[in-house]
Amino acid sequence: MKMKIKYNAPTALTFTFISALALLLSVKGLFPSLTPAWFTAGGRGSFSPASLRGWITLFTHVLGHRDLDHLLSNCSLILLLGPILELTYGSLRLLLMILITAGITGALNALLFPTALLGASGVVFMMILLASFTNFKKGEIPLTFILVVALYLGREIAASIRSDSVSQFAHIMGGLCGSLFGFSRPRQRGTPLPKEEPFAGPPEDGL
Repeated sequence: MKMKIKYNAPTALTFTFISALALLLSVKGLFPSLTPAWFTAGGRGSFSPASLRGWITLFTHVLGHRDLDHLLSNCSLILLLGPILELTYGSLRLLLMILITAGITGALNALLFPTALLGASGVVFMMILLASFTNFKKGEIPLTFILVVALYLGREIAASIRSDSVSQFAHIMGGLCGSLFGFSRPRQRGTPLPKEEPFAGPPEDGL
């Protein structure tokens, strides 16, 4: 049997590869200002509506990371959850969810916090909350969702009250985005089973 490597989760894989490339180009000294310039969202007072780069970094900040540990902690979860979510919602729809989450966290950071923001932790929390909705039916609230909210978002809310951290804010907003996306209807997969024909009994003997 021949085996081949499949690009099974285009959105998650491409996101990870771009993030890794951005970090590699920055830390190796080739383009030391790449991450601060193009993969970091500015804080309060630094955003200018007339700046094209400012609008771009509202979305691309999720691709920037401080160091290898920061990258690995985020992208390992993205690679774990991404294939499941792409199978359920589709690659393009997941990409749209990532863009919405990035735009919301970037814009609110520019309005509320003086500190710059970078990293995919908001996207990770969006995926965690979204994954808890797998296999739920309309009109139901999954118990997995309730437990994930209590364990993950509850911890982040408590931490943000103690430290007033921008990173906790991004986690919370990402989780809220994932919750809203989770209540949306996933795309339908497969085709319906054919209707069963009524049983007509055994065939008659030709005697």
